[in-house]
Amino acid sequence: MSSHVTNTRLNRLPEAMRRDLVAARRKRCWSQAELGRRVGLPQAHISGIETGKVVPRFNTLLDLVRVLDYDLLLVPRTLAPAVQSMIRDHRQPGAFDAGEGERPLYAADEHDEGGSDES
Repeated sequence: MSSHVTNTRLNRLPEAMRRDLVAARRKRCWSQAELGRRVGLPQAHISGIETGKVVPRFNTLLDLVRVLDYDLLLVPRTLAPAVQSMIRDHRQPGAFDAGEGERPLYAADEHDEGGSDES
């Protein structure tokens, strides 16, 4: 059975994910050292992950997102635009009020990354 999906290994986490990790850490007013303490990693490793110099193992990424009160989910690719739209609306409640008209649930904007990295 052949697969049309190529096996690629990331050389860094996608920019949007790194940006979200940093924002979640800062929202809690934690330093990189504090986040590292909570997940058992040195500050330099947290810095490397946030800057894209280090690709964390899956278990490390899972620990990071969970301590930041997030979770990793598998989402069918066809539903990704709807999920991204819901996340955007959660982050910016009221950004699309009645005065601006309605937007379809699946509407994407220029800030959404379609799952690609900036490599």
